[in-house]
Amino acid sequence: MVIKGENGVMKLVNVVALLLTVSVARAEPDLAGFWQHEKEPVWIEMVPAAGEGVVLRNDNQPGRVGFKVVKALEAGSQPDKWSGQVFAARLGEYRDATITLESDDRLAFTVKVGMMRRTVEWRRVPEVPSATDDE
Repeated sequence: MVIKGENGVMKLVNVVALLLTVSVARAEPDLAGFWQHEKEPVWIEMVPAAGEGVVLRNDNQPGRVGFKVVKALEAGSQPDKWSGQVFAARLGEYRDATITLESDDRLAFTVKVGMMRRTVEWRRVPEVPSATDDE
């Protein structure tokens, strides 16, 4: 490719900058937002910028609203994986976990305890319904 003159160089620079912007935008999966537990009436908000996930609604345990179910959230080596501490309700404590964005609308928390591994699935929702919406 031969580039002649200052205009040609500027056009090439603009094209390269555009391509880099597009590739970076696609490489960043969006973990932020509202997620509903696959089987339970629980909704959380994932806030990667704050390194946490917070319960916004829990119909079985309303006292858990505001509870940090995920803390110390950090981006992993792969663009769709994070690590952090997830509260394991059955154990009553935080455990190391891998958080995987399986698709744009599917999220999985995987906690390993000894030889056992448990994965909890979440699905993305546009908003958290108010408790009165279900009644």
